[in-house]
Amino acid sequence: MPTAPNRRAVAVILLIPLMVSLALWAFAWPAARIAPRDLPVGVAGAAPAAQQLEQRFEQRDGAFEVHRYADEAAARAAIEDRVVYGAVVATPQGPHLLTASAASPVVSQLLREAVTASAPEGTRVEVTDVVAAPAGDPRGSALGASVLPLALAGMAAGAVVTLMGLRGARGALTLLAASALVGLAAAAVTHSWLGVVTGDWWPEAGVLALTVLAIGSGVAGLAALFGQRGIGLGALLMVLLGNSFSGVTSAPQLLPEPAGAIGQWLPPGAGGSLLRSVAFFDGSAAGGPLLTLSLWSALGLAAVLLARRTPKPVEPARTEPAEPADPARESALAG
Repeated sequence: MPTAPNRRAVAVILLIPLMVSLALWAFAWPAARIAPRDLPVGVAGAAPAAQQLEQRFEQRDGAFEVHRYADEAAARAAIEDRVVYGAVVATPQGPHLLTASAASPVVSQLLREAVTASAPEGTRVEVTDVVAAPAGDPRGSALGASVLPLALAGMAAGAVVTLMGLRGARGALTLLAASALVGLAAAAVTHSWLGVVTGDWWPEAGVLALTVLAIGSGVAGLAALFGQRGIGLGALLMVLLGNSFSGVTSAPQLLPEPAGAIGQWLPPGAGGSLLRSVAFFDGSAAGGPLLTLSLWSALGLAAVLLARRTPKPVEPARTEPAEPADPARESALAG
């Protein structure tokens, strides 16, 4: 029969390829299947021309969710409120495309290519970036890259609180303090130094801190419920799925389902969406992601507060072994 060390070696040999395959699936599958799926866009202008534009979008079945607006002003307002990613306005000179690269540079480029390709030959498509991405990050790559460090910071906070045995109010206060400091440091880097986000400094710091708190308290809460196995479950949810399904580098509506929806239910994706809203859109469409982060934080902290320290096992009392019987002594006593 195989010994215990041999069984452990076989388990490691099989587990590593499995984990690599899972990571490749989580990261490569969404990236390889990027395409619009019910992507909200707007159409505005006079009825006959606007109807033709709408029909062109609807020809790509399931790709776009078209919203009709009376004029360009209404379409601009919808973009600024994050109702749609962009809009096409029918004008006598031809289609006028309104985009918001701050919402997603990838979607802005996709709409530019789609509208240009569907326009009559020789027609010039005017493009206006209504809410432009910051000059320090025009492609949104730096903002997208910030999700993984936040996930790792929250993961580390939750794991350290668990491994150090911090429970109750002490564990909750540790998570709150660590998240607040990470939020301040991250805002200093992304806003003050790199210029990746350009909104109000303190709300941005609050969003970054809340994102880390949701991740850290989620991990610590899972560990409080399931023991140290909860750390592994937290890593799977927050780092592997949460980061790869966040849609921050593209858009949730560009990811294959259900990856796009799952990503917005997890703190990394919700944190990325909330940061865009606060940094570029004056808080528009912030309600959903704010609720998601708040629920993860509240439930995780509640689990940490209610968790009890694992009592140390009581060692059984030691008993002295009985002396072996002496036949000669027993016979002498009997005589």
